[in-house]
Amino acid sequence: MKHFAVIGLGKFGFSVAKTLSEKGCEVLVIDSDEEKVREASNFASQAIQLDATDEDALKKIGIEDIDVAIVSVGENLEASILITLLLKEIGVEEVIAKALTSHHAKVLQKIGADRVIFPEREMGIRVAESLVTPDIIEQIRLSPSYEILEFTVPSNFTGKTLKELAIRTKYKVNVIAIRKKVPYVNDEGESDFKEEINMAPDGEDEISVGDVLVVVGEVKNIDALRKEK
Repeated sequence: MKHFAVIGLGKFGFSVAKTLSEKGCEVLVIDSDEEKVREASNFASQAIQLDATDEDALKKIGIEDIDVAIVSVGENLEASILITLLLKEIGVEEVIAKALTSHHAKVLQKIGADRVIFPEREMGIRVAESLVTPDIIEQIRLSPSYEILEFTVPSNFTGKTLKELAIRTKYKVNVIAIRKKVPYVNDEGESDFKEEINMAPDGEDEISVGDVLVVVGEVKNIDALRKEK
């Protein structure tokens, strides 16, 4: 299991830390604000109040053992840059830094940030994409070229097996899970549906109406797959 550190507990950093914790990850949170640290201690594996621009303080808490550090220190560009630089010099394997402007992003990249994100911009893109492509349920960009996508199957997929659809061969996209709604009778004797997830689909699995495919691959290949309607 990867160990994460979230440095800076503004709205973005707090949300990232809480989501990672809810998914069962080990999360260390760091902020100079005592109240924010106290609040995050309700869910984080470890919550520490310190000045993350202090190299000695970071070393004392063993920050070099963290697999991924997310730097989200609000409006303080100088602190963001210094913390990112310190983390890379100390030896943190992967550093993800929040940028406020394109110039800020360039500096972060120059000093070694492995990934730079614009939370507001990326959220805006996701909202817009969900409006024009309502079949998309969840989209996770792994890099500019690769993504994980959940989408409701088009009608021409139904009744066919994965082998017949030849998704991997034809589109070079891997199906990593299938979510199905399965009918059942509840405790009150009424007909209802429950969701079942097939985490290891094979070629003989048949697609039904309303199924959701979870796929991973290059963005261009997934786009081509989704256009098969």
